[in-house]
Amino acid sequence: MKSIKVCITKKEECADLPLPKYMSEHASGMDLISAVPETVKLKAGERALIPTGIHIALPPGYEAQVRPRSGLALKHGLSIVNAPGTIDADYRGEVGVIIVNLGQEPYEITRGMRIAQLVIQETVRANLEAVEILDATSRSAGGFGHTGM
Repeated sequence: MKSIKVCITKKEECADLPLPKYMSEHASGMDLISAVPETVKLKAGERALIPTGIHIALPPGYEAQVRPRSGLALKHGLSIVNAPGTIDADYRGEVGVIIVNLGQEPYEITRGMRIAQLVIQETVRANLEAVEILDATSRSAGGFGHTGM
């Protein structure tokens, strides 16, 4: 399995919180921890930016994707509004998670809670070329259910 160095710092007031970590041998995402100073209660339909207390420095050619945790999604209806959230290699601000409560009941987000996953991915930059006509394919412009159910 390939690995890269990602530098990370924690805010001073987050010294009590663990760094993100992989929870199993073959996990592709590290769990992100909530660094809220006090409990955040999300009503059904509400969203909030939840701080993690960390800043990361990715090498050029990589991004970090912030993804929902499946257990929170299934059991409580929590998701991430902009899933996956993208952290670019040149961003050095605090990593935040925009959580939405799609469930029917209020949900409390507490300090130290595992709230999302952080996946590191290689990126590719496109060189766009303006053309008059695109090449034809068997699908062409078919979309949104064009192949049936």
